[in-house]
Amino acid sequence: MTINHLNLVVTDVMNSVLFFEKYFGFTCEIVKGEHIIAVLRNNENFTLVLMSSKNGDTVYPKDFHIGFILDSPDEVDHLHHKLIEGGIAIGQSPRKIRNSYAFYFWFDNIFIEVGHYLAS
Repeated sequence: MTINHLNLVVTDVMNSVLFFEKYFGFTCEIVKGEHIIAVLRNNENFTLVLMSSKNGDTVYPKDFHIGFILDSPDEVDHLHHKLIEGGIAIGQSPRKIRNSYAFYFWFDNIFIEVGHYLAS
């Protein structure tokens, strides 16, 4: 069994679409309404749905986050550098965190982890 999609509520759908396309390899397939909902897909056929809140609530629980696992520490460093060059605020450099080489940051209202799992 494989999880095949995730629906995230964001404060700015179109800005979030551009972010996930530019940094995480998603392609927007459709935008519905006045930028109310966007459906994106990546090369692994995972669907990411971004939508505006129906009631204005865009707050996730404190520890909620999404993670992107990359194939090597070099890829983590490369994406970290690309995000910073793109003006994305990241308060930390990649480092060893438990059994990974990773960093965390906020985009829109989403806490994001980018890392590579190290051999045990």
